Amino acid sequence: MKFLMILNDPPYGTERVYNGLRLATNLLAKHEEAEVSLFLMGDAASAAKSGQQTPNGYYNVERMFTSVLRKGATVKVCGTCMDARGLTDTELVEGASRSTMDELTEMTVNVDKVLVF
Repeated sequence: MKFLMILNDPPYGTERVYNGLRLATNLLAKHEEAEVSLFLMGDAASAAKSGQQTPNGYYNVERMFTSVLRKGATVKVCGTCMDARGLTDTELVEGASRSTMDELTEMTVNVDKVLVF
């Protein structure tokens, strides 16, 4: 089954990105047939920024993205949202890539389930 997760919230301050990543991790770990794509929009665009430093004992979404990417997930980031936040392609965590609304549209029609966080 193919899943698309659209993340909208900032990486910290709410736990929506964190919970979306937890679900993505679990889908990939528990169901070999699962294909997971994540699309980051709005404030979630900054969640894929590399070089995040969080206090000890606090979750780190950069490490979570690295983990789901290693397990085969696809991570796309809205280019317009990146530009609005001053993020460049080279600042993204390795494996994540700039994307467009056209690509999100194609991703949406080619999956079985869309989940929005």
